[in-house]
Amino acid sequence: MSKRKAFKVVESLEEIKKLRSKQFLLYKARRLLWLQVLKEPNKITRERSSKKSGISLRTQERWIERYNSGGIEGLLNDAPNLKKSKIITQEIHQGLSKRVNSSDNPFLGYWDAKDWILSEYGVDITYHWIRAYLIKHLRLN
Repeated sequence: MSKRKAFKVVESLEEIKKLRSKQFLLYKARRLLWLQVLKEPNKITRERSSKKSGISLRTQERWIERYNSGGIEGLLNDAPNLKKSKIITQEIHQGLSKRVNSSDNPFLGYWDAKDWILSEYGVDITYHWIRAYLIKHLRLN
């Protein structure tokens, strides 16, 4: 059985309520409601707090990670949690970079890049994923 990380809400119940009343975005207010439920004087389990807040246990785990790493600002931040790609390896990235910058044989489009990765590396990537990757990492529009 996995051991859960310690989790303690630092802000007072009054601070959370005040901050929640100022929110105009529903997802931020919902996260603050969850903190409010956890901060209430009666001891409550994580399972009950997720049910009372209307969120899944997995969502609660992600919110706990965000809160532990960045405090209340981290929890309310809407920036995506970017992780290094596990699909596009360094080898594939270098191959894509060479092919994108090639004047002799550039890609004809995102479908061409998708098919090329499948034939060269045996990795099947969705069209939308490869498109987003090429735009973000190789500045290809």
